[in-house]
Amino acid sequence: MTTTTSVDVPTTPETKPGRPPGRRAGVASFAALLLSPSLLILLLVIGYPIVSALRLSFIKTVDGVDPDTGLVTHSSVFSLANYIDIFRGDTAAAFRNAFWNTTTFTIVTVIIETTIGVCMALVMNKAFRGRGLVRASILVPWAIPTAMSALLWRWIFSADGVANDLLRANILWTTEGFQAWLAVVIADTWKTAPFIGLLVLAGLQIIPAEVYEAAKVDGSSAWRTFWRITLPLVKPALVVAVLFRMLDVLRMFDLPFVLIGPQKKSTQTLSLLAYNDMSNLHFGPAAAYATVLFAYVAVVAYAFVRLLGADIVGRGVGGGR
Repeated sequence: MTTTTSVDVPTTPETKPGRPPGRRAGVASFAALLLSPSLLILLLVIGYPIVSALRLSFIKTVDGVDPDTGLVTHSSVFSLANYIDIFRGDTAAAFRNAFWNTTTFTIVTVIIETTIGVCMALVMNKAFRGRGLVRASILVPWAIPTAMSALLWRWIFSADGVANDLLRANILWTTEGFQAWLAVVIADTWKTAPFIGLLVLAGLQIIPAEVYEAAKVDGSSAWRTFWRITLPLVKPALVVAVLFRMLDVLRMFDLPFVLIGPQKKSTQTLSLLAYNDMSNLHFGPAAAYATVLFAYVAVVAYAFVRLLGADIVGRGVGGGR
């Protein structure tokens, strides 16, 4: 009779093929090292100004008279006075006016620019002779600097300018009134509608031609094809374009500043309100206006992303990872 003895052989953990142990940590550390200069620059040029402006918004300068010398003295205290002053007295009226102008500019211009931009994209996406020239000409207004386009439209809207000649009227476009507000809307639409058209065009070009061929075989009309195929498939690019334009118009400054002027109530925005206080050396109230505008922009962006599902970081690819 023979007996067998079993010998315990030490087992080693199975190694999975692919990256060697520690490779992932090493790559992450190397990536962080490469990104650190850019992150440091962003921290200096974005993070530090935001923190400084937030701190400055809580500083209230109090003027007084020294009883011994009779000279004017200035003292600074930390308080919520700058924010409280925004919502009371004459300052509250100016803030409501600027807030209303900022909001109406955003709603009206974005709606008009989106409509015109989608039409531009549909035209540029068609195959016809001279399509490259048409695309280049449509994008010219967007390539012009805003200050230069504002000067151009200031000449058009002058008392003896092209606008009055075409309308056969004598409208003072750059003075107080609804016409000044309308002039800013027209100038902003002319300049930035091609931006939306460019982004929508990029979305149109990735739609397979087979989808339209199948719709044509099924007898779908052009209007039904646009609403059921084109618009849903181009929605990601369109939503991002609209979001960018909303954030840009909410911070509008240079166009009404150059075209109409910084002191006109008809076109005064929150950015212009902060600029006017800063020009008068009221740095605390100016920082408070800027902080309120920053919060307004952040809330609008968050609501837009949550409600309309704007895929800003590309989570729609790969199952939302």
